Amino acid sequence: MIKLENLRVGYQGRAVTPPLNGVFAQGSMTALVGANGCGKSTLLKTIVGLLPPVSGLVELAPPQLNVGWLPQQAEIEKSFPISVFDLVALGCWRHCGWFGAIDRQGRQKVMAALEQVNMAEFAAAQPGTLSGGQLQRVLFARLLVQEASLLLLDEPFTGIDAETTRLLLTLLMDLHQKGHTLIVVLHDQAIVEHYFPQVLRLEGEKAEWLQTLPVVTRLESA
Repeated sequence: MIKLENLRVGYQGRAVTPPLNGVFAQGSMTALVGANGCGKSTLLKTIVGLLPPVSGLVELAPPQLNVGWLPQQAEIEKSFPISVFDLVALGCWRHCGWFGAIDRQGRQKVMAALEQVNMAEFAAAQPGTLSGGQLQRVLFARLLVQEASLLLLDEPFTGIDAETTRLLLTLLMDLHQKGHTLIVVLHDQAIVEHYFPQVLRLEGEKAEWLQTLPVVTRLESA
């Protein structure tokens, strides 16, 4: 569970959001929407601990909650000399540490995740050689390996092909149904309406929590 109490987020002490109050319940699936510059990405970075709050509180329960973080692709270094396999294997850090060796079970888990996103044949490739959609599949595989109970994703479908979008949405739905908590920054209203049962909309000095129909109902009627 994530609780927001009069939380304002921003940079260098300057808030870009109104005071935010509310709860992301355990197992919820929330779309974070609003115009560019309204603080959506900043809110995710504050929740994950990359930025301090300008004011107010954000509380995670339990405090040591395993958090999976997927930033925008523009923030990812693609030229680092590492293989796709090793990039996905970084998701094993909670089990083996940053410098620990990955055992046979870990390697099997990495390959299984790559197979889930149809990228197993690219295991030896370097991330810089992949298309935007292929790289996003690989980054999703890393999240799958991490097995985080809370997943924060910043515009995961921007600039990728429709086939990859469908595949990744299917994976998110599966994670949600297994009880993972998801908070996703989105701009595509159709995706929001058809897949996300909860919405937090940021608009200037206003923040609005919206509840939509259950996901299963949305999918059956889509």
